[in-house]
Amino acid sequence: MNWDNISLIILAAFGCLTLLLAQVSEVLSKLPQIIRAWRQVRQELNTDTDNRCPRPPANTFGRRVSDPPGPPDGGRRSTRNSPSPPAG
Repeated sequence: MNWDNISLIILAAFGCLTLLLAQVSEVLSKLPQIIRAWRQVRQELNTDTDNRCPRPPANTFGRRVSDPPGPPDGGRRSTRNSPSPPAG
């Protein structure tokens, strides 16, 4: 290895270091804008959740708030989950 190669390696290393430091300083200079934008997004998401309709109570069994009170099927017995009659 001669002095030409050593000097080229040193120049390349310092060039890469300069590029790296330039990129880091660019990112750090934009960081306050990124933080402000992120806070604004979070604030918009929070106000969007606050303006939604309230959740129905937990005991509605899947009925809508606009449905009348009473059994969910209008008084008819549902055959979906009822046991089948004994065979025979």
